[in-house]
Amino acid sequence: MFSKIQKYLRMLLVFFFASTILSVVLLKWCPVYVTPLMLIRSVQQMARGEKIRMKHHWVSMDSEMSIYMPVAVMASEDQRFLQHHGFDFTEIGKAIGERAAGKRIRGGSTISQQVAKNVFLWPGRSWVRKGLEAYFTILIELIWGKHRIMEVYLNSIEMGDGIYGADAVAWQNFGRPASQLTRPNCALIAATLPNPLKYSSLEPSRYMLRRQSQIMAQMRHIDVFPAK
Repeated sequence: MFSKIQKYLRMLLVFFFASTILSVVLLKWCPVYVTPLMLIRSVQQMARGEKIRMKHHWVSMDSEMSIYMPVAVMASEDQRFLQHHGFDFTEIGKAIGERAAGKRIRGGSTISQQVAKNVFLWPGRSWVRKGLEAYFTILIELIWGKHRIMEVYLNSIEMGDGIYGADAVAWQNFGRPASQLTRPNCALIAATLPNPLKYSSLEPSRYMLRRQSQIMAQMRHIDVFPAK
């Protein structure tokens, strides 16, 4: 009996690693047209009796997106994105220190970790989900590389109510494609990312405009993202 359980567990582990690695390899080349979060938001909209809202246009980061967009999100979300290997231990240490001091808890997730969560997992704070997030973060760093991670991030991140990705938010809030977004446009979009359902790049508050100015100041210290 015990040997059968061991056999099934081994088969389950082999299936898990084979399927997850295969999915990461495939998405290195294939556009990510839908994510678990998009589906969850759609179900939430239906549960409230609302019409499904899902605006999402996949575009190439090199040829169809403003060069300022990756710079803006790095300035806002992960300034050491090009230096770390998926985990920013400096920011993690700061977050732990602030929590120990009783200060407001802040996130220490990198862009790589956010991509791992958004593309392969579900929202939540359980240890199981965090463990899987770390696993997928390592996989995409090894298999995808920084360019692909950033491209997937900018195409799949939630940027408003039912709006996913830079091109969708560019058309919805600025009336132009992502390739024509200006430096201030990109900084304003990046300013919404901590909570895109609360903050709007279409009707920015005073707080949002201050955040935009802060991000633009940080963007001066970040180089244009290297082409593929």
